[in-house]
Amino acid sequence: MKNYNRLLIIGLLFTIAGCKISKDIPAPKLETPVAFNDEAVKDTAGIGTLQWRSFFHDEVLQALIDSTLRRNFDMRIALKNIEEAQIIVRQSKWNNVPALDFSAGATTSIPSKHSLNGLTTSQFLGTNHIEDYSAGASLSWEADIWGKIRETNKAALAAYLQSDEARKTLQTNLIASVSKGYFNLLMLDEQLRVAQRNLMLMDSTLRIVNVQYDAGQVTSLAVQQAQAQQLTATELIPQLEQEIALQENALHILAGQQPGTVHRHTILDEIRFPKELSAGLPSAVIRRRPDVRSAELDLVIANTKVGINKAQMYPAFRITASGGINALKASDWFSIPGSLFGVVGASVLQPLLQHKELSTQYKIAGIEREKSVILFRQTVLKAIGEVSDAMVKIEKLKRQHMIAAKRVATLRQATANASSLFQNGMANYLEVITAQGNVLQSELDLASVKRQELSAIADLYRSLGGGTN
Repeated sequence: MKNYNRLLIIGLLFTIAGCKISKDIPAPKLETPVAFNDEAVKDTAGIGTLQWRSFFHDEVLQALIDSTLRRNFDMRIALKNIEEAQIIVRQSKWNNVPALDFSAGATTSIPSKHSLNGLTTSQFLGTNHIEDYSAGASLSWEADIWGKIRETNKAALAAYLQSDEARKTLQTNLIASVSKGYFNLLMLDEQLRVAQRNLMLMDSTLRIVNVQYDAGQVTSLAVQQAQAQQLTATELIPQLEQEIALQENALHILAGQQPGTVHRHTILDEIRFPKELSAGLPSAVIRRRPDVRSAELDLVIANTKVGINKAQMYPAFRITASGGINALKASDWFSIPGSLFGVVGASVLQPLLQHKELSTQYKIAGIEREKSVILFRQTVLKAIGEVSDAMVKIEKLKRQHMIAAKRVATLRQATANASSLFQNGMANYLEVITAQGNVLQSELDLASVKRQELSAIADLYRSLGGGTN
């Protein structure tokens, strides 16, 4: 009958352990539009599903991205964070295993001759000291009745998954940063060529003005203005060379390398992407973004904290057992079974005075969980906004690029006409200088707009969760 009662109690405990004392809050339903910016969805997958090597075709850029993903210090720290989380997950599997300790010891106690222990020892043992030799093992186990250990294990697993999502988020950001830095470098190369080309034109104009000045056809003012125009283009060259060197250093450091030159042969206009950049279905995009998945795991962890704090308010049921050998004499230590001993116990611990503190922690955990829901919604909305912003930028920058290209073509023709008329005495030097200054600035602006367009494409790829696979 006693055994039956024990089995009944144990069965009841495990039945209770299967119940959950707190209800998890699921992740809110994704509130996404049917399509981004009301575009017609032709490709449900979108460019975000492409591997970065399939999206960025330039070999130099691929080498920079590859080196960055392998050697970047932030990425290496992220990988170490994953290793730490893996260790914690593996350890959490042992949370349900009873704790087992082994101990062995020998003591000698010399009581006072005038004390009760001293008189007893002298009378019954015939000695003035007591020896004690023991060796044994102790075991303790807490029944996971309220699911505290289960929630702890779930939190460890969620933290591990979250560390991997953090790595993916970092990876997408690094790919975007390297590509945008590379596009900026190509823009600076183009602007340097523009400055050098226009400097040659202005040198030619200055020589003609000097000839006319020697012939008395123009004043010294014309010479000074032509020199000032030529110096403006000359000043651009060291400025652009400095920015090129700084951008090269930044790319090398991002890639975990010593500062140096980026050997490249591509020009800005040779960078090509598909004409139609499909974003795909918003719901699929949001699910693919690692920051959204990380926010969802935040909610999982918040749920576990609520469960753990609630479980701490309930009684804890512990079972302990110890056993081994014990003797007053070393010669009797291994006299088995006479030296064997064993103790088995069970206890229930119910927090009383700490109840208010535990209740406060439980309420705070509930508020933190509500904050996680809000942050999850915010992350989703932010993700949709980033995609929408990038698509708008690409569309408007393409139009700007077309207009800027037409403006450059017009001003180049105007500069050629002004130079021809000037050499034939049909235009003054101011018209030539103005035309050359306009074409210089317009060509610099054209390269800048092209770089902004390429950077917006890189931002779109990142915002779609591209580069995580």
